[in-house]
Amino acid sequence: MPVAKPEQKSAQYADHNREERGRGFVYARPERTTLFRRYVGGPGRRVLDLGCRDGALSVAYLDGNEVVGVDVDREALAHAEARGLTTEWADLDEPLAFEDGSFDVVVAGELLEHIRSPQQLIYESRRVLRPGGTLVGSTPNGFRLKNRLRFAAGRHPEPDPTHLHLFRPDDVREFLRSFEQPELHFVAGRFVPLNARLFANVIVFSGRKPR
Repeated sequence: MPVAKPEQKSAQYADHNREERGRGFVYARPERTTLFRRYVGGPGRRVLDLGCRDGALSVAYLDGNEVVGVDVDREALAHAEARGLTTEWADLDEPLAFEDGSFDVVVAGELLEHIRSPQQLIYESRRVLRPGGTLVGSTPNGFRLKNRLRFAAGRHPEPDPTHLHLFRPDDVREFLRSFEQPELHFVAGRFVPLNARLFANVIVFSGRKPR
């Protein structure tokens, strides 16, 4: 299939976000808010928030920090800017337009599954991090029991048409190979305490760029 141009992506995601999520929606808000705020830290951090949408989650770590939000959805970015973010419109399938080592933290929340080359985005995130800087993000737990049952029933395991990839926990760990202190958290799901890998809807991950 032809690759959509950035302006086409902007319109597509604006329509999708309005219809499926709505302004201010944050998937797994309680768990992601707690973990992202912990890993971002601050005050005084310069944070690059990739795929920030309308900034609804970004406000959790905005106070005292400089947050630069990047997204392909122009409509969402306007709301993010109104929340206090500095915003940049960009297609995140392309290299990041920031200098090496220019951020203390890179956030990539619910983004990797939307990108044609997630490993390239991880590489770019590492490049723009300062030595000792933190990458924190999240992605759906692609092989959770719910998805396996959909597949067994002859349905697509991931109903969101904007998702290009499904990730296992081991895939996420592989993304963090070049980072120190990699951590995975399995969150969002009533039965997570019984079996996190099977029942968690979301994997939150983090790692530090070597000094």
